[in-house]
Formats: sequence, C-alpha cells, structure tokens
Amino acid sequence: MRLNDKIVLVTASTRGIGLACVKACAKEGAIVYMAARNLERAQEIADNLNAEGGNVKCVFNDATNPETFSSMVEDVVKDAGRVDVLVNNFGTSNPGKDLDFANTDPSVFLDTVNLNLRSVFVASQAAAKYMSAQPGGSIINISSVGGIVPDISQVAYGTSKAAINYLTKLIAVHEAKNKIRCNAVLPGMTATEAVETHLTEEFRNMFLRHIPLGRMGLPKEIAAAVVYLASDEAAYTTGQILAVSGGFGLATPVYGDLSDKKLRR
Repeated sequence: MRLNDKIVLVTASTRGIGLACVKACAKEGAIVYMAARNLERAQEIADNLNAEGGNVKCVFNDATNPETFSSMVEDVVKDAGRVDVLVNNFGTSNPGKDLDFANTDPSVFLDTVNLNLRSVFVASQAAAKYMSAQPGGSIINISSVGGIVPDISQVAYGTSKAAINYLTKLIAVHEAKNKIRCNAVLPGMTATEAVETHLTEEFRNMFLRHIPLGRMGLPKEIAAAVVYLASDEAAYTTGQILAVSGGFGLATPVYGDLSDKKLRR
C-alpha cells in the first residue's frame, strides 16, 4: 500500500494509460479522483473499482475549457481537503492533420500545442497552490518519447511534449522550495485502444523493429512508473524525464534494418 490514503487526481482517466493509473493507484491504497468529461462513464468505472475494494471518485474536466483544469483541483480539495498527487495524463493529436513540418496547417499546430501544454500548466499551477500549503506533493506529467526523438509526422504533438518535458523541469526547480516534486513519464508505443485504432498493423510492426525489447508497452507498465513517482519512495526524485519505451531511441538508427539480418550479432 505505497500510496495509502494519498489523494490522487488523474486527468483523461476513463481509458488507456489514464485508467491504468487510476487502477494502479487505487490498488496501492490511494483515494483516486478520476477527472473526465463523460462523468457517467467515469462513475460506472469508479463503481466497479469500488466494488473491488477501491476508493475512487469523479470530478468534471473538459480539456477544451481551461477553467475546468482549475475547478477540478478545487473540487478535489473541497471534497478531500487536499491534493497530494496530480497525474497530468491528458494529451491529444489528430494524425490526419498533424503532419510533417511542411504540410501541417499553422492553426492545427498552434491549437494542438496550446491544448496539450495548457492542460499541464493550468492544472499544475492550480494543484501547486494547494500543495505548497501542505507538506508538499507530486506532479507527474505523462509526456511521450515523441518529445525527445523527432518523428517524421505529428510535428505539433511532438513539440507540445518537448515543451512539457521542459515545463516539468521548470516546475521541479521553482516548486522545490515548497517540497513539490515534478517528474515526467514518457511512454513509447503502448498497447492502448488509440494505438489499435489509429495505427495500422504495418506501421506498428515497422515501429516495433526499432524497440530493443521487441514489443509494445502495456498501460499498467506506464502506471507502475507513475505509482513510484507518486510514492514516498521517490521523495528525492524530481525533475526527471523517465522514458518507459522498451529502449526506443537508444540504438543506432540502422538497428531496425539490421535486426532481422545475420549482420547483427
């Protein structure tokens, strides 16, 4: 029970990595608040987790309305009296419009960067205000390896995640005096519904050739890193950019080309 009685708030929490974080934190004894736009869906999930012994509640958050990133924090504090951990999991991109540098419409680029970066900044600023009046807290940003390894597309998404990586370090430095830690977890290709829906099998197989561990990550493996950073075990860990990506980006660029050939030993 590494998170026993900690108050944890998770954004974009009804599926994928966000839901895995909710489950993992609840299993470790946290009181978890699911921030979601679809409260009916969130409540159904919370009810199921509570029936299994969890302590999960719901608060409203609509990523297109920046005010709700502040209000969701206030709702948690009003109900629980504090917020110990904030998991900024929200992030979005439109692969059909978020293309390469030459072909991405400026409005698409700016809207994506604004939405993704704003969600982290506004929520973190709101949470830090309360955490600074407590014995500290932990802010965990779900970024992406796309923020450290440039891709051939999704220029806006990658740029927003790179900015979130920098913002993570900045918050860690600025809020250390208030005993607030801030770290980022960078998933690689993860077996979520979004990946299954938006990426073809051909692309997934091509991508996997460049992952030394040879497989996609599981949402629960990303959540495991979140649990560590939320726990007191990570009390001396701040400003870190932790890739949970199976080793993607570590090897020579020709790794994938040679991986099936006898030239590689």
